[in-house]
Amino acid sequence: MSDDAKKGSVTREQAEEAVRTLLVWAGEDPSREGLLDTPKRVVKAYGDWFAGYAVDPAEYLRRTFEEVAGYDEMVVLRDIEFESHCEHHMAPIIGRAHVGYIPTDRVVGISKLARVVDGFARRFQVQEKLTAQIAHCIDDTLRPRGVGVVIDASHECMTTRGVHKRGVSMVTSQMLGSFREDPRTRSEFLRFVGVDRR
Repeated sequence: MSDDAKKGSVTREQAEEAVRTLLVWAGEDPSREGLLDTPKRVVKAYGDWFAGYAVDPAEYLRRTFEEVAGYDEMVVLRDIEFESHCEHHMAPIIGRAHVGYIPTDRVVGISKLARVVDGFARRFQVQEKLTAQIAHCIDDTLRPRGVGVVIDASHECMTTRGVHKRGVSMVTSQMLGSFREDPRTRSEFLRFVGVDRR
């Protein structure tokens, strides 16, 4: 499938022209030397930043491993760095996700958990929705006894515009199954991910 077909009815040329329009609106001359290739670069960057629309994150979790010698304790992947973009201002969201689950009879390769985070992060997002999407994807696909997701992120829509508050991060969590129902499980997960490390 071509890039244009994946993006609906908007062609690459139309997307590049939209960037030129924004440059003019901002007070620039898109025909000056330094900006000649900017529309192409921006469209290419968008292809990378928003690659999550072309994937189904659940697919990453379909290959599992059952030979785990009866392991049934918590699996935690900490500090998964991600970049996303705020759907309100199209500004970057930069942060870390911490993901944990308690398997029933199978586990998934840990890199797949990071890919799930990226699959949802590489879309226009709000952090609350991103947190819930990751947790529900793992829960729906792996059917574990419980899932926990914590995201700690900085929002450039708040640091570079509006109130201009730097050094502020937002923390969201989604707990499902035993992570929600059992305070000891929740506490163990939060201790593992070191939410109180700062």
